[in-house]
Amino acid sequence: MRKTFLSALFLLTMAAGGQGAAGPYDGVWNTTMTCEAKGNSLGYTWKFTSTVADNILHGERGDAGQPGYLALDGRISRDGSAKLTASGLVLSTQYTHGPLVSKGEQYSYEVKSHFTATEGEGDRSTGLGIYGHPCHYVFGKQAAPAAPAKP
Repeated sequence: MRKTFLSALFLLTMAAGGQGAAGPYDGVWNTTMTCEAKGNSLGYTWKFTSTVADNILHGERGDAGQPGYLALDGRISRDGSAKLTASGLVLSTQYTHGPLVSKGEQYSYEVKSHFTATEGEGDRSTGLGIYGHPCHYVFGKQAAPAAPAKP
């Protein structure tokens, strides 16, 4: 009986300790995306914040459903590697590379990334390079707010 009680107590303690425990990458990240000029398309840089919770990254730039919107999503593995997905709506044909692209058109691509506890980098997968242009992502983790002083 005592062994069963201790086993149950141990399991409850372990379960309670796991709740709310932050993953190594959890927090708010400053995200900078820089896309090089290619062909007739202009280069550009976008800055926005991304949030990581339970090692799942989500970032947004712009207003959902409007041209220029970008969402960045994906899971960061324990080793820091991540295959993120960027999806959004074309802002202007001045910034696109490839035929048959118009303002407001949907797009999506993968971003192969790697994170440490405080920084990360990633590059857009350009496939054969016919569509899209090279984009580089830089991530910097914001410092956690200081805990309130104890009275």
